[in-house]
Amino acid sequence: MDSSKGLRADILIIGAGQAGLAAANALRMAGLSFLMVDAGQAIGDSWRNRYDTLTLFTPRRISSLPGIPLIGDPDGYATKDEFSDYLERYAASNGYPIIRSTKVVRLEKVDELFLAYLEGGGRLISQAVIVATGAFSTPRTPEISYSLPSDIQQMHVADFRNAGSITSGPVLVVGDGASGRDVAMELAASHRALLARGRQRKLLPENILGRNIWWWLERLGLLRVSAYGLIGRRMRKADPFPTRGNDDASLIRSGVSLKSRLIALDGRRAKFEDGSSEDIGSIIWATGYAQDFRWIDIEGAVGSRYEAVHREGISPVAGLYYVGRPWQRNRASGLIAGVADDAAFVVEHLRRLRARRT
Repeated sequence: MDSSKGLRADILIIGAGQAGLAAANALRMAGLSFLMVDAGQAIGDSWRNRYDTLTLFTPRRISSLPGIPLIGDPDGYATKDEFSDYLERYAASNGYPIIRSTKVVRLEKVDELFLAYLEGGGRLISQAVIVATGAFSTPRTPEISYSLPSDIQQMHVADFRNAGSITSGPVLVVGDGASGRDVAMELAASHRALLARGRQRKLLPENILGRNIWWWLERLGLLRVSAYGLIGRRMRKADPFPTRGNDDASLIRSGVSLKSRLIALDGRRAKFEDGSSEDIGSIIWATGYAQDFRWIDIEGAVGSRYEAVHREGISPVAGLYYVGRPWQRNRASGLIAGVADDAAFVVEHLRRLRARRT
């Protein structure tokens, strides 16, 4: 294979959301040259194109990238449009080299070079790659979704924008994470909204003794506990998240009907684990996202379930790195609060690797 043809970069960053921008900042601080490529038309589109009422999971105080603060109430939560615009300003202010509207569809390694093939043709060639495509790029829906009749509207929460896009009649939201709860509450204002829940959720209070829960998590060091330690493993299994007016009692007050786990669909009839059933007109799957790194066509880089193989963001494939993976190093890794530290960690490893080679 001829690896001499294509646009060349010293280091390629795939993805220009918060993780990619954090990686760009760390590379610049280390004096290393790089090129970024992003599938969106504008920086921040991965946030901008999500449902209208979405806000950040963490308060502004811990939701900015190095060098440029996120202006506003430090204990308040930025809207998705506010944060999208912040990312766009961050990229522009720093003058990072970014190729927009360009998706990498395959990544290979030939000898010591990485070849990134682009949708529509062309490729980029680099000596190292940082994958920063985020944790919400591949929506996951259960197999049961294929049994729905065609006249029932269904969509993943990634495609939901607002209640106006949902047909009249009862709407079932499946999945009671933060997004599922938010969407069910929004829909209850205009629809009969049902929320199908799975395992019992561990919800944390938003404020304790007058302080935001994230202040406590920071002060107690719980955001930085290792993903591989005892406390980190327990936190990962429990996966608690703070309630912000979307706890069970608040959902019920807003008119949401709480249901047990969805186990079957029979035409328009949804059947639940507790033996109850309901007629529905539409379904929103808030069932999370899957890892799907089949586009990384490098031996040893991807596991049997198409997950990224790495240890703290460092791939067993020399020169390949990740930033922004959930629990990459600790609880903060999948949050805006942790991407800068993780980016600095992998860039230092990259710098040392290059120094040893030279």
